[in-house]
Amino acid sequence: MGTGKRGLPAAAVAVVCAVTVLAVPGTAFAAPTPPPPPGTTASVTVVGDQDEELEAVRKKLDRLYRAAAVATEEYNAAEEKARQQSAEIVRLAKKIVKGREKLDELKERAGAAAAAQYRGGGLPPEAHLVLSDDPQDFLDGAGRVRQGEHAAKGLLGEMSRTQQDLEQYARDADAQWKKLEAGRKAKATAQKKIEKQIEAAEKVESELEQVEKERLALLERRAADRAQASWLSSGVLDDIEGRATKQGRKAVAYATAQIGKPYQWGAEGPNTYDCSGLTSQAWLSAGQGIPRTSQAQWRQLKRVDVRDMRPGDLIIYFGDASHVGMYVGDGVMVHAPRPGRSVTLAGAGSMPILGVVRPDAAAD
Repeated sequence: MGTGKRGLPAAAVAVVCAVTVLAVPGTAFAAPTPPPPPGTTASVTVVGDQDEELEAVRKKLDRLYRAAAVATEEYNAAEEKARQQSAEIVRLAKKIVKGREKLDELKERAGAAAAAQYRGGGLPPEAHLVLSDDPQDFLDGAGRVRQGEHAAKGLLGEMSRTQQDLEQYARDADAQWKKLEAGRKAKATAQKKIEKQIEAAEKVESELEQVEKERLALLERRAADRAQASWLSSGVLDDIEGRATKQGRKAVAYATAQIGKPYQWGAEGPNTYDCSGLTSQAWLSAGQGIPRTSQAQWRQLKRVDVRDMRPGDLIIYFGDASHVGMYVGDGVMVHAPRPGRSVTLAGAGSMPILGVVRPDAAAD
Protein backbone atom coordinates (compact mmCIF):
# COMPACT_ATOMS: atom_id res chain seq x y z
CA MET A 1 0.00 0.00 0.00
CA GLY A 2 1.44 3.34 -0.91
CA THR A 3 2.24 5.70 1.94
CA GLY A 4 3.59 9.19 2.12
CA LYS A 5 3.01 11.99 -0.33
CA ARG A 6 4.47 10.21 -3.36
CA GLY A 7 1.66 8.97 -5.62
CA LEU A 8 -0.99 10.82 -3.57
CA PRO A 9 -3.89 11.83 -5.84
CA ALA A 10 -4.60 15.52 -5.91
CA ALA A 11 -8.18 14.82 -4.91
CA ALA A 12 -6.98 13.46 -1.55
CA VAL A 13 -7.63 16.86 -0.04
CA ALA A 14 -11.32 15.94 0.10
CA VAL A 15 -13.24 13.62 2.36
CA VAL A 16 -13.51 10.19 0.81
CA CYS A 17 -16.89 9.80 -0.87
CA ALA A 18 -16.21 7.09 -3.46
CA VAL A 19 -13.94 4.26 -2.35
CA THR A 20 -12.35 1.10 -3.67
CA VAL A 21 -12.14 -1.68 -1.09
CA LEU A 22 -8.81 -3.46 -0.74
CA ALA A 23 -8.79 -6.74 -2.59
CA VAL A 24 -5.54 -7.78 -0.91
CA PRO A 25 -3.17 -6.01 1.48
CA GLY A 26 -1.13 -3.48 -0.48
CA THR A 27 -3.79 -2.62 -3.06
CA ALA A 28 -4.15 1.14 -3.50
CA PHE A 29 -7.33 2.97 -2.53
CA ALA A 30 -9.39 4.89 -5.03
CA ALA A 31 -8.99 8.65 -5.09
CA PRO A 32 -11.48 10.57 -2.96
CA THR A 33 -14.22 12.40 -4.81
CA PRO A 34 -14.16 16.15 -4.12
CA PRO A 35 -17.27 18.31 -3.84
CA PRO A 36 -18.43 20.27 -6.92
CA PRO A 37 -16.06 23.20 -7.58
CA PRO A 38 -17.33 26.77 -7.33
CA GLY A 39 -19.45 27.78 -10.27
CA THR A 40 -20.81 24.30 -11.05
CA THR A 41 -24.37 23.17 -10.44
CA ALA A 42 -24.97 20.74 -7.63
CA SER A 43 -27.70 18.11 -7.82
CA VAL A 44 -29.61 20.02 -5.16
CA THR A 45 -29.72 23.79 -5.09
CA VAL A 46 -30.61 25.55 -1.84
CA VAL A 47 -29.21 28.97 -1.11
CA GLY A 48 -29.03 31.81 1.36
CA ASP A 49 -30.92 31.49 4.60
CA GLN A 50 -31.73 27.85 3.95
CA ASP A 51 -28.02 27.01 3.94
CA GLU A 52 -27.55 28.88 7.18
CA GLU A 53 -30.46 27.04 8.75
CA LEU A 54 -29.17 23.68 7.53
CA GLU A 55 -25.70 24.51 8.78
CA ALA A 56 -27.21 25.12 12.21
CA VAL A 57 -28.97 21.77 11.91
CA ARG A 58 -25.70 20.11 10.89
CA LYS A 59 -23.94 21.47 13.96
CA LYS A 60 -26.81 20.42 16.20
CA LEU A 61 -26.74 16.88 14.81
CA ASP A 62 -23.00 16.79 15.21
CA ARG A 63 -23.35 17.73 18.90
CA LEU A 64 -26.03 15.09 19.47
CA TYR A 65 -24.11 12.31 17.77
CA ARG A 66 -20.90 13.35 19.51
CA ALA A 67 -22.70 13.10 22.85
CA ALA A 68 -23.96 9.67 21.80
CA ALA A 69 -20.38 8.67 20.92
CA VAL A 70 -19.13 9.73 24.34
CA ALA A 71 -21.90 7.77 26.03
CA THR A 72 -21.15 4.78 23.79
CA GLU A 73 -17.56 4.64 24.97
CA GLU A 74 -18.82 4.93 28.57
CA TYR A 75 -21.09 1.97 27.86
CA ASN A 76 -18.25 0.00 26.27
CA ALA A 77 -15.96 0.70 29.24
CA ALA A 78 -18.65 -0.47 31.67
CA GLU A 79 -19.23 -3.58 29.55
CA GLU A 80 -15.51 -4.38 29.52
CA LYS A 81 -15.24 -3.93 33.28
CA ALA A 82 -18.26 -6.19 33.77
CA ARG A 83 -16.54 -8.91 31.75
CA GLN A 84 -13.39 -8.62 33.82
CA GLN A 85 -15.29 -8.58 37.11
CA SER A 86 -17.37 -11.60 36.11
CA ALA A 87 -14.19 -13.48 35.23
CA GLU A 88 -12.68 -12.51 38.58
CA ILE A 89 -15.77 -13.72 40.44
CA VAL A 90 -15.53 -17.06 38.65
CA ARG A 91 -11.83 -17.30 39.55
CA LEU A 92 -12.54 -16.55 43.22
CA ALA A 93 -15.42 -19.04 43.29
CA LYS A 94 -13.07 -21.77 42.08
CA LYS A 95 -10.58 -20.81 44.79
CA ILE A 96 -13.31 -20.98 47.43
CA VAL A 97 -14.33 -24.46 46.28
CA LYS A 98 -10.73 -25.70 46.36
CA GLY A 99 -10.17 -24.03 49.74
CA ARG A 100 -13.19 -25.74 51.25
CA GLU A 101 -12.05 -29.10 49.90
CA LYS A 102 -8.62 -28.54 51.43
CA LEU A 103 -10.10 -27.49 54.76
CA ASP A 104 -12.29 -30.59 54.83
CA GLU A 105 -9.20 -32.73 54.19
CA LEU A 106 -7.28 -31.02 56.99
CA LYS A 107 -10.19 -31.49 59.40
CA GLU A 108 -10.31 -35.15 58.47
CA ARG A 109 -6.60 -35.50 59.22
CA ALA A 110 -7.03 -33.69 62.53
CA GLY A 111 -9.91 -35.99 63.40
CA ALA A 112 -7.79 -39.03 62.60
CA ALA A 113 -5.05 -37.76 64.92
CA ALA A 114 -7.57 -37.23 67.72
CA ALA A 115 -8.96 -40.72 67.21
CA ALA A 116 -5.46 -42.20 67.42
CA GLN A 117 -4.91 -40.42 70.74
CA TYR A 118 -8.22 -41.78 72.01
CA ARG A 119 -7.22 -45.31 71.07
CA GLY A 120 -4.06 -44.79 73.16
CA GLY A 121 -6.15 -44.47 76.28
CA GLY A 122 -6.65 -40.77 76.01
CA LEU A 123 -3.14 -40.13 77.29
CA PRO A 124 -1.00 -37.62 75.45
CA PRO A 125 2.18 -38.93 73.78
CA GLU A 126 4.31 -37.35 76.53
CA ALA A 127 2.59 -39.49 79.17
CA HIS A 128 3.24 -42.70 77.22
CA LEU A 129 6.88 -41.67 76.96
CA VAL A 130 7.29 -41.14 80.70
CA LEU A 131 5.67 -44.51 81.46
CA SER A 132 8.06 -46.41 79.17
CA ASP A 133 10.46 -48.88 80.90
CA ASP A 134 12.82 -49.34 77.94
CA PRO A 135 15.51 -46.60 77.61
CA GLN A 136 15.74 -47.13 73.85
CA ASP A 137 11.97 -46.92 73.53
CA PHE A 138 12.21 -43.74 75.58
CA LEU A 139 14.72 -42.20 73.16
CA ASP A 140 12.83 -43.37 70.08
CA GLY A 141 9.62 -42.14 71.55
CA ALA A 142 11.09 -38.76 72.33
CA GLY A 143 11.87 -38.29 68.65
CA ARG A 144 8.38 -39.36 67.62
CA VAL A 145 6.84 -36.99 70.14
CA ARG A 146 8.80 -34.08 68.71
CA GLN A 147 7.77 -35.08 65.20
CA GLY A 148 4.16 -35.43 66.31
CA GLU A 149 4.20 -32.03 67.96
CA HIS A 150 5.60 -30.41 64.83
CA ALA A 151 3.05 -32.22 62.67
CA ALA A 152 0.19 -31.17 64.92
CA LYS A 153 1.34 -27.57 64.97
CA GLY A 154 1.79 -27.66 61.20
CA LEU A 155 -1.67 -29.12 60.72
CA LEU A 156 -3.30 -26.53 62.95
CA GLY A 157 -1.35 -23.75 61.26
CA GLU A 158 -2.37 -24.94 57.79
CA MET A 159 -6.01 -25.17 58.87
CA SER A 160 -5.85 -21.63 60.21
CA ARG A 161 -4.23 -20.27 57.03
CA THR A 162 -6.75 -22.08 54.82
CA GLN A 163 -9.64 -20.67 56.86
CA GLN A 164 -8.16 -17.16 56.57
CA ASP A 165 -7.74 -17.60 52.81
CA LEU A 166 -11.37 -18.67 52.47
CA GLU A 167 -12.53 -15.63 54.41
CA GLN A 168 -10.40 -13.36 52.19
CA TYR A 169 -11.70 -14.98 48.99
CA ALA A 170 -15.25 -14.44 50.24
CA ARG A 171 -14.55 -10.75 50.98
CA ASP A 172 -12.93 -10.30 47.56
CA ALA A 173 -15.85 -12.00 45.82
CA ASP A 174 -18.31 -9.76 47.67
CA ALA A 175 -16.33 -6.67 46.61
CA GLN A 176 -16.35 -7.85 42.98
CA TRP A 177 -20.10 -8.40 43.13
CA LYS A 178 -20.58 -4.84 44.35
CA LYS A 179 -18.35 -3.51 41.56
CA LEU A 180 -20.25 -5.60 39.04
CA GLU A 181 -23.55 -4.18 40.25
CA ALA A 182 -22.16 -0.63 40.08
CA GLY A 183 -20.91 -1.37 36.56
CA ARG A 184 -24.33 -2.60 35.51
CA LYS A 185 -25.87 0.63 36.73
CA ALA A 186 -23.21 2.67 34.89
CA LYS A 187 -23.89 0.69 31.72
CA ALA A 188 -27.63 1.23 32.05
CA THR A 189 -27.10 4.96 32.58
CA ALA A 190 -24.83 5.17 29.53
CA GLN A 191 -27.37 3.26 27.45
CA LYS A 192 -30.09 5.76 28.38
CA LYS A 193 -27.79 8.62 27.38
CA ILE A 194 -27.04 6.99 24.03
CA GLU A 195 -30.68 6.31 23.25
CA LYS A 196 -31.71 9.81 24.30
CA GLN A 197 -29.12 11.53 22.07
CA ILE A 198 -29.81 9.28 19.07
CA GLU A 199 -33.56 9.71 19.46
CA ALA A 200 -33.14 13.49 19.52
CA ALA A 201 -30.91 13.42 16.44
CA GLU A 202 -33.27 11.15 14.53
CA LYS A 203 -36.18 13.45 15.40
CA VAL A 204 -34.29 16.43 13.94
CA GLU A 205 -33.51 14.49 10.77
CA SER A 206 -37.05 13.18 10.41
CA GLU A 207 -38.37 16.74 10.24
CA LEU A 208 -36.27 17.51 7.16
CA GLU A 209 -37.58 17.27 3.62
CA GLN A 210 -35.69 14.96 1.25
CA VAL A 211 -34.14 17.91 -0.57
CA GLU A 212 -32.94 19.27 2.78
CA LYS A 213 -31.46 15.91 3.74
CA GLU A 214 -29.50 15.82 0.50
CA ARG A 215 -28.27 19.35 1.01
CA LEU A 216 -27.39 18.55 4.61
CA ALA A 217 -25.31 15.59 3.45
CA LEU A 218 -23.47 17.89 1.06
CA LEU A 219 -22.80 20.37 3.86
CA GLU A 220 -21.44 17.55 6.02
CA ARG A 221 -19.07 16.48 3.24
CA ARG A 222 -17.92 20.03 2.68
CA ALA A 223 -17.21 20.53 6.39
CA ALA A 224 -15.11 17.34 6.38
CA ASP A 225 -13.43 18.48 3.14
CA ARG A 226 -12.38 21.75 4.71
CA ALA A 227 -10.94 20.02 7.75
CA GLN A 228 -9.05 17.51 5.58
CA ALA A 229 -7.74 20.24 3.27
CA SER A 230 -6.52 22.26 6.25
CA TRP A 231 -4.77 19.20 7.68
CA LEU A 232 -3.08 18.38 4.37
CA SER A 233 -2.05 21.99 3.77
CA SER A 234 0.14 21.77 6.87
CA GLY A 235 2.44 19.48 4.88
CA VAL A 236 1.83 16.63 7.28
CA LEU A 237 2.03 14.02 4.51
CA ASP A 238 5.43 15.26 3.34
CA ASP A 239 7.18 13.27 6.06
CA ILE A 240 4.85 10.27 6.41
CA GLU A 241 6.68 7.33 4.90
CA GLY A 242 6.00 4.59 7.44
CA ARG A 243 5.17 1.16 6.04
CA ALA A 244 2.77 -1.26 7.64
CA THR A 245 4.07 -4.27 9.51
CA LYS A 246 2.76 -7.75 8.69
CA GLN A 247 0.27 -7.45 11.56
CA GLY A 248 -0.64 -3.94 10.48
CA ARG A 249 -1.49 -5.12 6.96
CA LYS A 250 -3.74 -7.84 8.41
CA ALA A 251 -5.50 -5.31 10.64
CA VAL A 252 -6.04 -2.91 7.70
CA ALA A 253 -7.31 -5.74 5.50
CA TYR A 254 -9.83 -6.74 8.18
CA ALA A 255 -11.03 -3.18 8.81
CA THR A 256 -11.44 -2.31 5.13
CA ALA A 257 -13.26 -5.60 4.51
CA GLN A 258 -15.99 -4.29 6.84
CA ILE A 259 -16.68 -1.24 4.67
CA GLY A 260 -20.42 -0.89 4.08
CA LYS A 261 -21.45 -2.63 7.31
CA PRO A 262 -23.73 -0.52 9.53
CA TYR A 263 -22.65 1.37 12.62
CA GLN A 264 -24.23 0.07 15.83
CA TRP A 265 -23.25 1.40 19.23
CA GLY A 266 -21.70 -1.22 21.49
CA ALA A 267 -21.14 -3.63 18.58
CA GLU A 268 -17.95 -5.58 17.87
CA GLY A 269 -19.01 -7.33 14.69
CA PRO A 270 -19.23 -9.38 12.70
CA ASN A 271 -22.22 -7.63 11.11
CA THR A 272 -22.19 -4.23 12.83
CA TYR A 273 -19.55 -2.13 14.60
CA ASP A 274 -18.99 1.01 16.59
CA CYS A 275 -15.72 2.90 16.16
CA SER A 276 -13.61 1.14 18.79
CA GLY A 277 -15.34 -2.18 18.15
CA LEU A 278 -14.01 -2.03 14.58
CA THR A 279 -10.43 -1.16 15.54
CA SER A 280 -10.20 -3.62 18.42
CA GLN A 281 -11.56 -6.50 16.32
CA ALA A 282 -9.32 -5.60 13.38
CA TRP A 283 -6.23 -5.88 15.56
CA LEU A 284 -7.54 -9.00 17.27
CA SER A 285 -7.83 -10.59 13.82
CA ALA A 286 -4.15 -9.75 13.34
CA GLY A 287 -3.26 -11.58 16.56
CA GLN A 288 -2.90 -8.48 18.74
CA GLY A 289 -5.37 -7.83 21.53
CA ILE A 290 -5.89 -4.16 22.37
CA PRO A 291 -8.21 -2.27 24.76
CA ARG A 292 -11.88 -2.17 23.81
CA THR A 293 -12.59 1.58 24.03
CA SER A 294 -11.04 4.54 22.24
CA GLN A 295 -10.17 6.18 25.57
CA ALA A 296 -8.41 3.05 26.82
CA GLN A 297 -6.63 2.71 23.47
CA TRP A 298 -5.41 6.28 23.89
CA ARG A 299 -4.29 5.71 27.48
CA GLN A 300 -2.67 2.31 27.15
CA LEU A 301 -1.15 2.04 23.67
CA LYS A 302 2.14 3.61 22.63
CA ARG A 303 1.73 7.13 21.27
CA VAL A 304 3.52 8.16 18.09
CA ASP A 305 3.84 11.46 16.27
CA VAL A 306 1.34 12.00 13.47
CA ARG A 307 4.24 12.39 11.03
CA ASP A 308 5.53 8.96 12.04
CA MET A 309 2.27 7.06 11.64
CA ARG A 310 1.97 4.03 9.41
CA PRO A 311 -0.96 1.94 8.14
CA GLY A 312 -2.57 0.09 11.02
CA ASP A 313 -1.94 2.86 13.54
CA LEU A 314 -5.02 4.21 15.30
CA ILE A 315 -5.96 7.88 15.04
CA ILE A 316 -7.74 9.13 18.16
CA TYR A 317 -10.12 12.05 17.66
CA PHE A 318 -11.51 14.87 19.80
CA GLY A 319 -10.18 16.08 23.13
CA ASP A 320 -12.06 13.40 25.06
CA ALA A 321 -10.74 10.56 22.86
CA SER A 322 -14.30 9.55 22.03
CA HIS A 323 -13.68 8.44 18.44
CA VAL A 324 -11.08 6.31 16.69
CA GLY A 325 -10.22 5.34 13.13
CA MET A 326 -7.46 3.24 11.56
CA TYR A 327 -4.92 4.85 9.26
CA VAL A 328 -4.64 3.04 5.91
CA GLY A 329 -2.18 5.32 4.10
CA ASP A 330 -2.19 8.32 1.73
CA GLY A 331 -3.96 10.54 4.25
CA VAL A 332 -6.94 8.18 4.51
CA MET A 333 -8.43 6.26 7.45
CA VAL A 334 -11.21 3.72 7.85
CA HIS A 335 -13.78 4.09 10.62
CA ALA A 336 -17.32 3.41 11.82
CA PRO A 337 -18.67 7.00 11.91
CA ARG A 338 -21.97 7.18 13.80
CA PRO A 339 -25.56 5.92 13.96
CA GLY A 340 -27.18 5.97 10.54
CA ARG A 341 -23.84 5.55 8.79
CA SER A 342 -21.73 2.59 7.69
CA VAL A 343 -18.06 1.69 7.98
CA THR A 344 -16.27 3.82 5.40
CA LEU A 345 -13.04 5.50 4.35
CA ALA A 346 -12.54 9.17 5.19
CA GLY A 347 -9.85 11.79 5.27
CA ALA A 348 -7.60 11.20 8.26
CA GLY A 349 -7.77 14.91 9.06
CA SER A 350 -11.51 15.32 8.59
CA MET A 351 -12.01 15.49 12.37
CA PRO A 352 -9.89 17.08 15.12
CA ILE A 353 -6.98 14.71 15.81
CA LEU A 354 -6.01 14.18 19.43
CA GLY A 355 -3.12 11.87 18.61
CA VAL A 356 -1.97 8.57 17.15
CA VAL A 357 -1.34 5.26 18.95
CA ARG A 358 0.40 2.09 17.77
CA PRO A 359 -0.92 -1.38 18.68
CA ASP A 360 2.12 -3.21 17.28
CA ALA A 361 4.78 -1.03 18.89
CA ALA A 362 6.78 -4.16 19.76
CA ALA A 363 7.61 -4.48 16.05
CA ASP A 364 9.47 -1.14 16.02
